[in-house]
Parts: sequence; C-alpha cells; structure tokens
Amino acid sequence: MPHTPHPPASRPRVRARSRLRAAALLASAVSVCLVAASAPPTPLGVGDRLFPHLGNPGYDVAAYDLSFTYSGSNSEPLRAVTTIDARTTADLERINLDFAHGKVDSVEVDGESAGFAAAGEDLVVTPGSPLGEGERTRITVRHTSDPVSPEGREGGWVRTADGLAMANQADVAHLVFPCNDHPSDKANFTFRVTAPEGLTAVANGLPTDVDRTGGSTTWTYRTAHPMATELAQVSIGRSTVLHRTGPHGLPVRDVVPTEHRAALEPWLAETPGQIAWMEEKVGRYPFDTYGLLMADATTGFQLETQTLSLFERELFTDPVYPKWYVESIMVHELAHQWFGNSVGPATWSDLWLNEGHATWYEALYAEETADEPMEARMKAAYGASDGWRAKGGPPAAPKPPASGSKTGIFRENVYDGAALVLYALRQEIGRPAFERLERAWVTRHRDGTATTADFVRLASETAGRDLEDFLHGWLYGEKTPPMPGHPDWKPIAAERAPKAAAGNPHGE
Repeated sequence: MPHTPHPPASRPRVRARSRLRAAALLASAVSVCLVAASAPPTPLGVGDRLFPHLGNPGYDVAAYDLSFTYSGSNSEPLRAVTTIDARTTADLERINLDFAHGKVDSVEVDGESAGFAAAGEDLVVTPGSPLGEGERTRITVRHTSDPVSPEGREGGWVRTADGLAMANQADVAHLVFPCNDHPSDKANFTFRVTAPEGLTAVANGLPTDVDRTGGSTTWTYRTAHPMATELAQVSIGRSTVLHRTGPHGLPVRDVVPTEHRAALEPWLAETPGQIAWMEEKVGRYPFDTYGLLMADATTGFQLETQTLSLFERELFTDPVYPKWYVESIMVHELAHQWFGNSVGPATWSDLWLNEGHATWYEALYAEETADEPMEARMKAAYGASDGWRAKGGPPAAPKPPASGSKTGIFRENVYDGAALVLYALRQEIGRPAFERLERAWVTRHRDGTATTADFVRLASETAGRDLEDFLHGWLYGEKTPPMPGHPDWKPIAAERAPKAAAGNPHGE
C-alpha cells in the first residue's frame, strides 16, 4: 500500500554522534544528504539472483521488537509497532526497509522523527541527519499489519478458523512488518502480542511475560538464537498450549485448536522420540524449545517456522494420509530446525540445502521406522530428475519464480531432486564419511548462514579429496549425472515420468 511521503521533522538539537564529527566532514555529509534528499526514493535489494529487490544494503539488523494488537477479528488490520536495532555497514542518508502491506503512521530514528515514503515494496526512511558507517541505530515504525492478503499475493498472515498464524516464506515477511527481508540477515526477536480475553497468543522462542489488563492479555516471547524473517511465527486463536519434555529436558510445547485437542494429542506425543532420532543422526537439537502449531486453515503446505513448525490440522485428521507419511512430514519440518533454520541459506539459490536435507531425513525416517525403502524413492527421483531440472533448473541454480506463482521456487528439483544429490554423495564417499559431514555441517555453521560452495568445501575436507567436479554436475548440470553404484538407473522420458517421485506436497 502506498505511503504518503512525509518530510523529516525539524530537529531541536544535534545528535551527539554528529557533534563528534569534524566540521569539514559534517559539512560534506550534509551537502551530500541535501542532494540525495532531492532525488526520489528508490527500492533497493541485496542482489539475490531469485529475488533481486529483497533485503537492503547498508546495515545489519541485530534485533527486532514486534508489537501487535489484535482486535479479535482476523479481517481487520492489527495495530503494530516494529523496532529495529541495527548497525550500519555503510554511510547512509536513507534507510530502506522492506514493507509493502500496511499503513505507516510514523517513523523515528534514534528517538527523533524521520521522513518516510514508499518505493516499490520498500519503506524508505530519511533521518534528519545521515548515519555513518559502523554506528548503532534504532528505527521505530508505527504501522498497521493487514491480515487480508493483497490481490495476487499470498502469504504473510494466514487467517485460520479462529484467528491468525504466519507463513512468511520465502519473500512475504514484509507484508507483515517492516524488516530486512532476506535470510542472510538473521537477528534476535522479541514478540509482544495483545489479544482479547479468551484468545491465546504464541510466538517463536520462549515466553517471558504474560500481562492481563482489563479485557485483554499481552504475551511476550523472545528467541535465544538469531532467526531469519521468513521463519517468524505468531499464532493467535482459541488455542490450547500443551507441554511435554523432550531429550535432555528440552521444553516441547504444541499449540492446537482447543476443540481438536483430543484428536491431535496422539500425533504430538511422537515429537520427543522424533527429536531423539534426529539427534542420533546429526547431534544436539539447536534451539531452546520445539513444538507444532496446528492451524485450522488450508494452506497446501507445512512450514518450518523456527522452534514452532506450522502444520495444517487436516494433515493429522484426514484419514487419506497414512500414518507413516504423516510422521515423515513431521520429521521433515523438524529436520529443518537444523537444516534451514540453525544453518540458514546465504541466498535463495542455496534453498536446496534446506529442502534437500529435510527431504533426506524425511525419507530416512520412513525407511527406518516404516520399511519404506530409501533406494526405491531415490531411483524414482532419478528417473524424474531430468524433467525436474528442465522445469525448475538444477538443484543449486533454480529458475526464478513465475510471477504470482503460489509455489514460487518450491519445486520438485529442490525437494527429492536435491535429496538425490545427497544420495549420490553418500554413494560416492560412503556412509561413515557422509554422516561425519552432516554433523560437521550443522556444527560449523550453527546460528549462521552458509552457501553451496561452503558445503562442497566441507564435503571435500571430510572425504579427504576434491569433490568439486563430482558435485558440480549434480548441483548445476542440465542433465542428471550417472548414479554411483547404480549404472542401471536411467532417466525417464519426460512424457513417461511421474509428476513427482514419492514427492512431498506437504513439506516446505
């Protein structure tokens, strides 16, 4: 929604940091600022190959403090305040934030009123004086957050039968709150959610405060580990929060529609064992809590929001889905807590590292607990792989999303197609080296981001030989290379290939 441009308010005093600058430097900065301010605001981006205008250069976010006030109707905008603590990485006359679906009432930079205007899907903020490289700054935006999706653009808030949840992947967190909406810029989060009596609010991380005043309650949650904006989660509804204990005393909390609690409880009881299974494969769970958010909504996907994975309730209550399949999808989203959340993608082209690993452990769990052979699934994926590459690009170089596409970049090539890469790697280097690689990957890059090149280097280091040539064809080739150990595996002609090889329409 367009924002009305506002000029910066006059400043009654000069900032302390500005007083410390040399007079000549200050004069130069002011003259540059005046020239820049005369030009129209423009949208920026960090140059992601798949989402060129996503994210913004010039600063690194350290923390978000998000406050939402919910009226009780999920068709009315929420009142919101977003506070961003950041450090500048360049001299800035303007600060671009990603924000595209709400009304901005005011913006402050370091406690003083700032100008703002819309440019594309950016909110462009003009402080009264420029910011120097290496400075800490606080940006406060008072705005609305609209849960009704804009035409032709789904995601952000998800309206459930009794309230709201979030699904921000890949590029729609900025439909909910102003942010630097790119996975390369992780930050800590604090959530403060106010809702009328009778509703329950839950968010990523652990609760720190509950304040009941009059007819409303404010819940506060904080993350203990940095998180990408696409993984933020807030649930508001007539919910019950169920508590149990996972390995090593890990707090496990699940959020379910109160009326469906009894039907969902048997599924939720599986989570501690699934966490223990994943820990046997790759090491200690990387966060301070985990659980499932069962949303009474039809989304067409599940989502690995950090520490609180989003699921459609119907996945667990519709008898069409076999038990082993549902449990494997639960493990898919759990595996993402290591692969995609703790170790995030540096760019969206590195998505295969998220989805390929989650699909891998989904398939491995099905093999070990339900006698669903991994080899059969991978052979079917091999047959379909050339078709997937033609349609969506090779796993590490996916084609850009089609305009208005609901599925975006989430195609078969980054699910089973990427798991196939991991299968080929295990065939090439052997199971023991592959398992050492998996543990080393999530340990070395914990709480950070990593690239495909980082994975290739670590694979080579772990195997004790250069794997760049071997992995290049699997990751970037137009055609699927021969599978080590399976010379009989052949691609299937596109017209004969299945639409998906044991595909995963419910996992993201």
